[in-house]
Amino acid sequence: MRTGSRWSQPFVDTGARWRDTLVAHWQLPQPTALSRALQPLAWVYTALAAADRALHAQGWLARERAPRPLLVVGNLVAGGAGKTPAVIAVVGLLRAMGRHPGVISRGYGRREAGLRIVGPKSQAAEVGDEPLLIHLRTRAPVAVAERRIAAAHALCAEHPTLDVLVADDGLQHHALERDAQLIVFDARGAGNGLRLPAGPLREAMPALLPPDSLVLYTDGAPSTPLPGYGAVRRLAGAVSLEAWWRGEPASIAALHDLRGREVIACAGTARPERFFDMLRGEGLAIQGLARPDHEPYDSLPWPAGTPDVLVTEKDAVKLRPERVGATRIWVAPLDLQIEPAFAPALERLLPIAPPESR
Repeated sequence: MRTGSRWSQPFVDTGARWRDTLVAHWQLPQPTALSRALQPLAWVYTALAAADRALHAQGWLARERAPRPLLVVGNLVAGGAGKTPAVIAVVGLLRAMGRHPGVISRGYGRREAGLRIVGPKSQAAEVGDEPLLIHLRTRAPVAVAERRIAAAHALCAEHPTLDVLVADDGLQHHALERDAQLIVFDARGAGNGLRLPAGPLREAMPALLPPDSLVLYTDGAPSTPLPGYGAVRRLAGAVSLEAWWRGEPASIAALHDLRGREVIACAGTARPERFFDMLRGEGLAIQGLARPDHEPYDSLPWPAGTPDVLVTEKDAVKLRPERVGATRIWVAPLDLQIEPAFAPALERLLPIAPPESR
């Protein structure tokens, strides 16, 4: 890259500095002084979470069952372990088994409340970036609502042939009964082992695999003592933003054509550096532009006149081609390849919907 040009200046999201510092402390094997200082807040979080679980378990708060068998896919830790790629991959596996899956979600980060059935013309601000991405990648029926049970009933009414539902996130949502759950970890595992905000855990790390559960390690190798299955996230290549919106696939050749160019890689994800490292691993000399997770892209964050920008699919759902001017926007999708033994384990775990509901 040219020394002294605008390309040599690092892009810094000052609003993310505190978050990055906190996450770095979470990932150290032993709690630091900062983590210990935050433990009183973690005790409050733990007490509230335990009360919520107990009230639902004892019937003081209602638990409702979805109209179809339900698989919850989620994380025990905060921040990007590969949950969305796992949902996309699981939908594909269920179809390969002859099932007809639909996806429900709360639609985190959306600006509009209420129930929405997601479609190709939906806006991320209406339905959330991850539900829209899941629908565009899989073409599976998707619904979002603050109450996941409302999304489940609406989706099954709209698509009566569905015979299994996948909940995008919701491991800690005890108001909705689940038939099975998929717990996703990446290489970070459980970090320092503490609860939020002193550590990354949303709930206590179980000593044994919970009933009706599977564990998926999205960086290939186990990162906790829990038995599970390996998966690898890989770049599928690159495709222009216009072609991506038309549903055209990415290619490695298009990605490699960006070698030797001055390219900004922009990622509004929980772990943008992971995306940047993968691009550098393909031989691209990129300048990383990290944005907050669920960045809305109300304005374009790269300098005017930038020739080439690479984004994740999670960013692409909020970037319509007519908004980007002369800048060439490239989308670099991620594919999750799960080891073959996972599919039969998933099939054994999920019940078949009764005939009257199909």
